Amino acid sequence: MAIKFQYNKTFLQQLNRELKVRENALPTLIAKESALRLEVKKAKEQASGFEKQIREEHAALAESDRLWGEMPAGLVTVNKVDVIVKKIAGVRTPILEKATFNVNRYSLVTEAAWIPDGVEILKRLAELKISLELARKKVSILEYARKKTTQKVNLYEKVQIPEYNEAIRKIKRFMEDEDNLAKSSQKILKVKLAAEAA
Repeated sequence: MAIKFQYNKTFLQQLNRELKVRENALPTLIAKESALRLEVKKAKEQASGFEKQIREEHAALAESDRLWGEMPAGLVTVNKVDVIVKKIAGVRTPILEKATFNVNRYSLVTEAAWIPDGVEILKRLAELKISLELARKKVSILEYARKKTTQKVNLYEKVQIPEYNEAIRKIKRFMEDEDNLAKSSQKILKVKLAAEAA
């Protein structure tokens, strides 16, 4: 950001105000960046936890793979996914509130006895996969917000605040030089007038 200079008190006051805004905002932005960094880590751990649970469920079901062929196709479908939005460090993130499922009718007499348990397993797996997708989305949202906050911190800390300080220093120096020149001119004029009067 290149500042266009005006060498006057009004512009100096404006620069001081804008500098103060950035200096006051910087600690808040740094705290937000730190909080987001921590939340990204937590969200990644949460997503890893869901992945681990899904792997464990699949491993537990691996022995009964051939039984799943007896499960009627399309027996369980996702009906509705309720997602709530939770603000984390000012960022809106999705969290699964509940998932509801449609279970098509089946005969308890003609179908295998384990089918009701299979329905519950399918529901649990589907809910875990939905939770995993939402956790991944949460990680993505938080990482984006953290990146943007880091960019703003760097902009303020490394670019704008130093530029404002430099601009203020230059304007003050110019105004001091101008003031000194005016005083010197007055002294020279006074001496000249005194010499003419004598």
